Amino acid sequence: MSTLMVLMPPRDPAVHSQEWQLPELPFVLLDKAGNTQRTGRAALALLPRASSTVLLIAARDLLMMQVAVPPLKGPRLRQALPNVVEDQLIQDPQTCHLALDPQSMADGRHTVAAIDRGWLRFLVEGFSAAGHRALRAVPVARCLPLPETHAPEAAVEPAVEPTVESVVEPAVEPVIVCVFGPVMSTAPALLAGDAPEQALSAPDAALELAVVRGASEQGFAVPAEGAAATIAALAGDAPVALYSLSDLPGESSAAVLPGAQPLTLEAIARRALACRFDLCQFEFAAQPWRLDRATLRRLRVPLALVAASLAVAIVGANLQWLMLARQRDAIEVQMTETLLHAFPNTTVVLDPAGQMTRGLQQLRTAAGEPSPDDFLALADGLARSLGPVPANAIAALDYRERRLDVTFQPGVNVDTGLAGRLARNGLAGTADSSNDKWTIRSAS
Repeated sequence: MSTLMVLMPPRDPAVHSQEWQLPELPFVLLDKAGNTQRTGRAALALLPRASSTVLLIAARDLLMMQVAVPPLKGPRLRQALPNVVEDQLIQDPQTCHLALDPQSMADGRHTVAAIDRGWLRFLVEGFSAAGHRALRAVPVARCLPLPETHAPEAAVEPAVEPTVESVVEPAVEPVIVCVFGPVMSTAPALLAGDAPEQALSAPDAALELAVVRGASEQGFAVPAEGAAATIAALAGDAPVALYSLSDLPGESSAAVLPGAQPLTLEAIARRALACRFDLCQFEFAAQPWRLDRATLRRLRVPLALVAASLAVAIVGANLQWLMLARQRDAIEVQMTETLLHAFPNTTVVLDPAGQMTRGLQQLRTAAGEPSPDDFLALADGLARSLGPVPANAIAALDYRERRLDVTFQPGVNVDTGLAGRLARNGLAGTADSSNDKWTIRSAS
């Protein structure tokens, strides 16, 4: 199961949503074991396909808030989140997409990420239209490496009682800062602009920063010449772990600050695999059963084959029905001719087979042959079918309407095999348990 990791550019607030366009995007293609298969930079339509696609969302596009969330799920949670974070948002909460981090903090609070709903919809619909179905969106700040922190060791002096001055202060959380290079605009006029190294050397060049301090995550776009001072002001007295995104596909150089450790996009991609915070929640959650334009385009050929198969099956079934109808009409004509040839006095033909059977029966009767439903034929068949039932067990025989009603003596036990023996002799018998009477007819 391969995974495509794509680094998203930050949204330019000065660009109207109707003018949004994505530049060539850096990507890393990983196999199911997490090994790199391919890296590069390509337009959205030319990105390689994978089983799942992960979008690395810029830190500047997200507002991370630590709030107490009520124990709700599904649509109720979606309705409650705007009221929970309303006081921490400047814009209307209804224009923001709110996503909940499934991992709670030590104090029970949760991290809620706010992102512009139109921007996230633009990214999700764009990748879905390009054929990327299993989509996830992960904050890129969650994919930065965490530095190892060690608390300062205190000298142990058993002979001296600890004083206020000797108490060891807790370790200060380090500040993680990653420089993602010059800011890439989503404006159409700037997509084909200067190269990254030229943009970095411009007087008004800006660097994209992702800053992580404990549970707080934020992003900035700062001038390149003032980046070091901005980082120092943000960190204060806390130690700083400074990284610079290096070896970015399609760039010959990267924005490097003094003391920054190189960080590759592949390392960020591997950490994104383990990130559980998926921004695609609620209405942006993956729905494989939903049919969109991209899915319909992929299913055009199979759907056309299914439609053609149905058309061929319907046409074939109708042709076979017409052939069978013609055969039926031919057989009926032949049966009618046979009936009129055998019985020329027939004036009306309604049921050739039935009329032929009745005519043959009349000829047998006229010739003195017994009919299968005559009294003698029914009585003879009954006598051969009695088996273990004694003959003197019969109290009365009543023949009417070509059926034989047999009444047995009271207390006579008629075995259950009588019906089977009657069937073997060409008769059909039914018993009436209320008066020990059997009705026997000819099976033909």
